[in-house]
This record gives sequence, C-alpha cells and structure tokens, in this order.
Amino acid sequence: MIKKLFLFVFVCTLSLSSLFAQTDYKLMFYNVLNFPLEDAVPNRIDDLEFILEDYRPDIFMVCELNNLDGATTILNSLQAINPNYESATFEFNTSDDNIGNQDDLQQLIYFDSSKFILESQSIITTIFRDFNRYQLKLNTVEQASSPVFLDIYVCHLKASSGSENQASRQEMVEDLIIHLETIPSNSNVVLAGDFNVYTDSEPAFQRLIDPSNTITFIDPADRVGSWHNNSSYVDVMTQSTRTQTGLGGSTGGFDDRFDFIMTSENMSSNPELSFIAGSYDVYGNNENTSCYNQSINSSACDGSEFSFAARDALHNFSDHLPVTLELQTNQSLSISEFETSEMITILGSNSVDNTLKIKVNLRLQNELELHIFNSLGQVVKTVDVNNALISIDVTQLRSGIYYLTNSKFQFKPLKFVVTH
Repeated sequence: MIKKLFLFVFVCTLSLSSLFAQTDYKLMFYNVLNFPLEDAVPNRIDDLEFILEDYRPDIFMVCELNNLDGATTILNSLQAINPNYESATFEFNTSDDNIGNQDDLQQLIYFDSSKFILESQSIITTIFRDFNRYQLKLNTVEQASSPVFLDIYVCHLKASSGSENQASRQEMVEDLIIHLETIPSNSNVVLAGDFNVYTDSEPAFQRLIDPSNTITFIDPADRVGSWHNNSSYVDVMTQSTRTQTGLGGSTGGFDDRFDFIMTSENMSSNPELSFIAGSYDVYGNNENTSCYNQSINSSACDGSEFSFAARDALHNFSDHLPVTLELQTNQSLSISEFETSEMITILGSNSVDNTLKIKVNLRLQNELELHIFNSLGQVVKTVDVNNALISIDVTQLRSGIYYLTNSKFQFKPLKFVVTH
C-alpha cells in the first residue's frame, strides 16, 4: 500500500512538473511617432501607459524614439507596471552621419529582466538608418547547460513610395543580409520594424524571405501579399490610425501594412524557442473590413477584441498600431531569487472548507491569473489576480489535495487541502 501511494505521488509530481515546463513570452513592436518631441497631442505618455498596462509585453521594441529623455520616460512607465523592466543602452543613429547627422529617429528595446538577460547589443549601419541588434538570453533553469539565445533586430526602413525609395529600402536590407551571413544559421532571430513596404513584391521584402539566405525570414501572420490599398488585408494593416490632420504623423486612414515582426524560419518549429501559431496580432485592429480608410477610434473599427478606450489611446499616441507576437520555449523560467512562499502565501491553515485566502506578491500580480490543479494534474479553477489579498471560493471543489500556481512563474506548486 505504501509503495502504491508513493508511486501515485511520484507520478502526480511528474505530471505537474511537465505542465510547467513551458514558458511563453509576449513581444510588441511599436512606431512611437517621434517620441517625445511630437507634442501636437498633449500628455501622449498617458496613452502609451494605457496600451502597455493592457498588453504587458515581455519585450517591447520601438522605433521613432527621439532622445534619451524619451527612452527614460518609457522605461519609467514600464517600471510602474512591473519593476523588472530594463532597457538596452540608448544609442543615437549613426548611419546618417554623412548625410546630415540628424539623430532624430532611433530604435530601442525594453525587456522583463526576470525573463531575459541582455548579452550584447550592436549596430549595423546602412545608407540611411541603423539596424539595432540585441542578443538576449532566456533566463531559464537550464541556461548554464543549455542556453537559449534570441537575436532581435529593430529597424525603420526608408519611407515613401516610388522607385528611388524602394531602392533605398533594398539597399538597407542588403546591409542586414550581409551581416546575417556572419551569425550561425540556426540562430533564433526576430526582425521587428516599420518596413514601409507597400507590397510583398518589393525587392527589400523579397530579399528578407529569400530561401538562399543564411537567415531566411518568414511572416508568422502568414499574410504575405499586396497590402497597399487592399481591404482584403485589413486584418494586418497598421497605418494610418488617423484621418484628422494636425496630430502629427500621417493621415488618410487605415490602408497600409508597414509594421512587422518576422522570425527566422527555424522559429516555426524549434522546441527551444518558437512562435506560437496564431498569436501574431495587430494590437487595436478588430479586423473589421469597414475600418478600411477610417480612423481607428471610429465606430467603423468597432469589434469584440479591442475596446474604444484602447483604440482611442492608440489614435492619440501614434499614426501606427503596434504588432504583437508570442514565443514559447520548452525550458522552465528561472526565478531562483524567489521562494514559493514569497510569491503566494496561504493565510491561515492550508486545510480549508469554503474559502482559500491567499496573499500574492506584487510581481505575480502582473501575471493576471492563477491556476488550481487537482492531484491528477487537471486544471479545475482559474483565478484572476487583481489584488494582493484574494479570497478563492472552493465550495465547488471536491474534498482532496489541490495545487496552486501560475503559468508564467515556474515554482513548485503550493499545496492545499479541501475538507468539506
């Protein structure tokens, strides 16, 4: 009998451990429209904070960042949401040094330092604007023996239509392709930016998806085509959010797909790090065809996913919408600096009848929900985390042993017993 009980507990432990051996990461890229120097809309940072609070990206990538003050302002806003956010080092654009040295539009990334470690950063110069490279290492339990790296390139290609601007975009991409030939072909690579391409047939885009490249990029949205002025692609359009003039940026309404998050081809199936199929999204885009050529905060752009409040904040902050993508790894997140008792604390006895009362660490409040598993490893209840003190109704649970944990933080589940 003792052996059978031991075997049952051992199997359950393995089952629960396997449930938490996967970690997901949320990425967001955003053209922040000449931040902070563009001031036609007052207090724009409040609108950005609304967006960031709602989505809570693990990696936030931006272009059109003007200066260090703007970079610091965004970091402060992120840290108000989650103190673990850090940024890479802000660097001015170097590619325009020979054509005026304007230094007005830069790229940068911000990241959750509990989940990623910044290993290095560098610049790839072009004829116009830099590509900024950031190499992150996943902060996993296995990082010493089996490290997983993510190379992120953030860019802003030459804007405007016409053959001359197309040629400039292609030349910029050629400089990136030459650089990518110097990194291992199995690298996990994300390319995020405002590409300013009007169709997939543009030479710049074709060079990115060329299968003969050392690193071949793919579109996780799987929506390659002729996007410009084509309402069939409204679901991936990102620009322009506005029809009203005088707000800065472009007007004309929703009619272009300029903003992208692309990945290296291997990230479609690499168990160590891959994008989650179907997770690519344009934040604020309700995929409503009537939104074509309209302002993103108009009733024509209504839908069930993004509220008017979210779309109004997006309209006020930038003439672009952010694009998002989720990644996943089969490794476990390392949070060795936290013990389970520091993350979730059961108040009173862990033997309960009707109500389980818990205290939640501030850090975990940012992760939105907890899960309760029974002894067979099945999810029996999901609990939203919106307060430090939470009362959980367990009257509908059968008497027995249960485990409380969070899907993002890979700590040992906290055990409690229901006794009716």
